Amino acid sequence: MQIDAAIQERHSVRSFTNRKPDWRKIIEAIDSSRYAPAAGGIFTTRFIFVDDKEKIQRLANYAQQDFISQVHYAVIVCSSRNLLENSFPAQAKDFSKQQTAAAIQNFLLKLTSYGLATCWIGSFVEENVKDEFKIPSDVDVDAIFPIGFERGSTRKKKVIDMDSILYFNRYKNKKMQSEKNQYDY
Repeated sequence: MQIDAAIQERHSVRSFTNRKPDWRKIIEAIDSSRYAPAAGGIFTTRFIFVDDKEKIQRLANYAQQDFISQVHYAVIVCSSRNLLENSFPAQAKDFSKQQTAAAIQNFLLKLTSYGLATCWIGSFVEENVKDEFKIPSDVDVDAIFPIGFERGSTRKKKVIDMDSILYFNRYKNKKMQSEKNQYDY
């Protein structure tokens, strides 16, 4: 699948078939995250692959999202910002979140390219997830991803109008200066 197709096809799925994905494809999607930008070359993102159905059911409970329990596999994404604190004391938290988001985007696009579906779960009881999966207290749990095959047809994805997100040279400026007039002051 080409990158543009993966970007345009990726969407959140909350209904999964009982068909079991090839777990190796999920590991390959995790591997793609290693190519995301990392502040100072320090990669802080960590992944926990979950294939225990009882643990997946508990993840569904911690997130209060029953559909998570439909899948055979889930991935928990964590970040260890303390790895950045020596190099970037003031920005460690921000840099860690930014690179984790970039790593997650690579992961999501690779899953999409394999025909796999997921939903980015960002709301859950973090302490319960940490206890269940023995995640250290200084590590942030950033997201949970149930992974499987989509059940049913895809809803049309709402695409944000380009005019509402793109500005030129300053915030809220929606017009690009022509090259001819750009340097005429």
